[in-house]
Amino acid sequence: MKKSYMPLPRGKEKILKSFLIYEGPIFGVRRDELIEPGGLKTQREVITHPGSVVVLPVQKDGKIVMVRQYRHSVRQFLWELVAGRIDRGESPKRAAARELLEETGYKAKRFKLMMKIFPTPGFLEERLFVFLATDLIEGEAQPEFDEKIISHSYNLKELKQMMTKGELSDAKSIAGILYYLTFLK
Repeated sequence: MKKSYMPLPRGKEKILKSFLIYEGPIFGVRRDELIEPGGLKTQREVITHPGSVVVLPVQKDGKIVMVRQYRHSVRQFLWELVAGRIDRGESPKRAAARELLEETGYKAKRFKLMMKIFPTPGFLEERLFVFLATDLIEGEAQPEFDEKIISHSYNLKELKQMMTKGELSDAKSIAGILYYLTFLK
């Protein structure tokens, strides 16, 4: 079977109207009326978000520190890599260091940006900056007032098993771990 190929349109979108539907402390919702680069006149709702960081902390023994917390949107407790929103004026690296300390108590001597990803580009403008954190120094977690987090370290075999059994279902964490296993380990 022959694959058909349609070249992507060139150019830039033209925003005709844009208005904010909702503005909250974490995200907003914007409605844009636009002409897309291919000429389609359409309307899109976009969740606005300043961006987030994801941190894959690797201990000296090679274990990865994971956190477990309740996520109301899916009504479950999830195991995840350390993650959080980038505050206004904060660099992604500084946000990664802050989140690592808040959620686990660890400080890292080294942060390496592994990748930048869009988790849900169909309607969310958030970009995730995924960092590897190494040379960890143990300390006491400093969670925000509304965070009830536990942490645990897993070896790579355990994390692979958790993924195959569906016990690890957070996409950003799976992406970060698989990137680490594929390209850095």
